[in-house]
Amino acid sequence: MYTIKKEKKIAVLNALMEGCSIRSIVRMTDVHKTTILKLLVKTGEKCHQILDQKIKDIRCEAIECDELWSFIGKKQKKVTPEELKANPYLGDAYTFIGFEPESKAILNFEIGKRDFATTDRFVYGLKKRISGRVQISTDGFVHYCSAIERHFGSEVDYAQIVKLYGNENPDSGRYSPPQVTGVNIRKMAGRPKYNKICTSFVERNNWTIRTHQRRLTRLSNGFSRKFENLKASLSIYFWWYNFCKIHGSLRVSPAMALGVSNRLWTLEELITP
Repeated sequence: MYTIKKEKKIAVLNALMEGCSIRSIVRMTDVHKTTILKLLVKTGEKCHQILDQKIKDIRCEAIECDELWSFIGKKQKKVTPEELKANPYLGDAYTFIGFEPESKAILNFEIGKRDFATTDRFVYGLKKRISGRVQISTDGFVHYCSAIERHFGSEVDYAQIVKLYGNENPDSGRYSPPQVTGVNIRKMAGRPKYNKICTSFVERNNWTIRTHQRRLTRLSNGFSRKFENLKASLSIYFWWYNFCKIHGSLRVSPAMALGVSNRLWTLEELITP
């Protein structure tokens, strides 16, 4: 990793952000797979530190939260108890995302199982990044309620959106989503404003994430084999999305719209000592 030129490193990182797999990057850049993974982990750690340093004391009106499914090593149903004991990260890996709809910024993320422990870490991290009262919208996942109450207390207006689905049409294909037949809105805490109860923006952003992250692409073999690699890849992406990418509807980066940066960042800054 330390012998490859700066231009090669930038090319590798650019390819990662555009959704290329590790093996395709090897073919395009002629950089060894192990070297790419080492660069991925080292850069991911730096990006995570930048996110922690820059995205804090944020004042915003609303936050949308959702979970993005992926897996590590193999699908959950194929993981044996012995394998899970040796490596608790195998199987389902959910990425919890806190999205600010006005600036389009991703404020916080957490990777783990879809359980209380991961939800609690995610909500705790989200609380550390926010200043003042905020309105939160989530789906009906049961552990959000206790985690939000624990870390936000009375300083939150919280509502859940629960979508109701019809029976899946077998003629439309195995992977076609069922039709939404209704939506239930539950006010869970405080006095949430009805016009800000929404998860549509974070759900739409999930699609953007999947197109830029081969590890999250469905029906492919680009899944992560290690938790560390998945975390590093997402850390780089969320840094790049927040600080480097101009959002089409904003004409600036989400970090600039959020007020935590006054310029566009570049990938070259990540590899400069």
